[in-house]
Amino acid sequence: MRLCRVERNGAVCYGILEGDRVKRLEGAPFDGIRRSGESFPLAEARLLAPTEPSKVVCVGKNYLDHAKEFDSEVPQEPLIFLKPSTAVIGPEEAVEYPSFGTRVDFEGELGLVIGKRCRNVKAEDFAGVVLGYTCVNDVTERDIQMKDGQWTRGKGFDTFCPIGPWIETELEASDLAIETRLNGEVRQHSRTSKLIFSLGRIVEHVTAFMTLLPGDVIATGTPEGVGPMQRGDTVEVELQGIGVLRSYIR
Repeated sequence: MRLCRVERNGAVCYGILEGDRVKRLEGAPFDGIRRSGESFPLAEARLLAPTEPSKVVCVGKNYLDHAKEFDSEVPQEPLIFLKPSTAVIGPEEAVEYPSFGTRVDFEGELGLVIGKRCRNVKAEDFAGVVLGYTCVNDVTERDIQMKDGQWTRGKGFDTFCPIGPWIETELEASDLAIETRLNGEVRQHSRTSKLIFSLGRIVEHVTAFMTLLPGDVIATGTPEGVGPMQRGDTVEVELQGIGVLRSYIR
């Protein structure tokens, strides 16, 4: 099932995407799937970020080759940081290049969308709190990140967290192809089976110290090949079985 969030005629709603039609839901899918009986063509609506997270929890250096390309040691446990909810944008939207930015990088990632309030989840039980999966671009102002010595500012700009295009609920995500393209050229290509810390391990680690709320997103890390974007570029993050998240750099 593909769950989406759309704007149509000035109103925002959640829906189930079936082919080229959206079947509107009553309320949010985190409260249970309740079909309204109304449907409309996707062409009449605009896709938004498929969730409105209270926070985006990100995992750093979770692919071995990515850690190596930055000459970093492999973490002994998941390395966690946060992006603010104000960084989130949807598919086909623009990433705003900061006026004082010098290097803004793409980082394609698999995103887990949390379906229920949870704390102290065991790794083997993680699927029970995950509504589904989506694509994330962990946009980063690299020079600011390095200058600050911590990651909040460099990764927290408004528009620095494209998410979408929808949430895929029926997916086994442990071995998916992940690819990032810049202006049509492949820059990142890997598989989620190469994650250092598994999806279950990540959820267990995060919920050991933090309550996750319905709609929160966990970005699970990016493979090697991250690189800079320029104004006017188009970047696409594609996850096997989910779809393509396309963003424009402005």
